[in-house]
Amino acid sequence: MAKRPVYLNLLRIHLPVSGWVSILHRVSGALLFLALPFGVWALSVSLSGEAGFRRMAECVVHPLARLLLLFMIWASAHHFFAGLRHLALDVHLGVDLQQARQSGVAVLLAAGLVTLLAAWGLFA
Repeated sequence: MAKRPVYLNLLRIHLPVSGWVSILHRVSGALLFLALPFGVWALSVSLSGEAGFRRMAECVVHPLARLLLLFMIWASAHHFFAGLRHLALDVHLGVDLQQARQSGVAVLLAAGLVTLLAAWGLFA
């Protein structure tokens, strides 16, 4: 007789820091990929002339647009730093448990610091 599958409550599973960094790396990559067409369109409009530049500049002034831009800055920073971490792991640098934890925390802190600096520049 086959056993029934066990219900996994994903909200109760405690992932290590490395797991969170890996999941957020995938999420940030997907967000950057999905935002790419909009970014290309906005760049095209802003480079079309003075009126297009003014149009995009007026859009970025809106607080919701700034928040979205800040979120994309976090995604870029996290994806960059996590990508460097994964490249280091590919060449067997920092594969020990303690070093992996430290590099995971470093990725989260570095992305957070870049996001805070960008927020200071955007909302100041």
